[in-house]
Amino acid sequence: MVNVAIFASGNGTNAENIAKYFSVNSDIKITLIVSNRSDAYVHERAKKLCIPSITYNKSDFADGSAILKTLKDYEIDFIVLAGFLVKVPESILLSYPDRIVNIHPALLPKYGGKGMYGDHVHQAVKDSGEAQSGITIHYVNENYDEGNIIFQSYCDVLPNDTPDDIANKVHSLEYEHYPKIIEKTIKNTPLKIK
Repeated sequence: MVNVAIFASGNGTNAENIAKYFSVNSDIKITLIVSNRSDAYVHERAKKLCIPSITYNKSDFADGSAILKTLKDYEIDFIVLAGFLVKVPESILLSYPDRIVNIHPALLPKYGGKGMYGDHVHQAVKDSGEAQSGITIHYVNENYDEGNIIFQSYCDVLPNDTPDDIANKVHSLEYEHYPKIIEKTIKNTPLKIK
């Protein structure tokens, strides 16, 4: 069994979609949800899915040792970011090399980096007059949205699309592809905790 922790900061729709995907006939299990916000709705979703969820504060994420201890206590093999807005501490990056993935709601390297998340990204895509947007699934490193790209999927952006229209198209791609790419990535990754 491969134990996965999902890190999420908000509503948790991707976290729920991923957890449901792996709840059926899988040797991959969503074992823990970690958040930086105690009021994030992802905790309610975790409760309904019977997955433990824990909140850590800003100083916990700056240091990382308490989080790392919890990950080891839960025997976590792999980490998935799903709408997680905090930089992953170096201690966790070093303990999980090439075993932390993120999804970004645009086609990196465009529209990535600090402050580029959610509606900010879709507005920037619209303002730039892009003909396409999409998703990028990538490994996490010490810089926002700069890890090696694993997978991208595209959608057309029509001239009359609003940022909400773009967001809906991108969300559809996230729900369709993220769980499958997580599964494929885990199956191709040697899982040894340092």
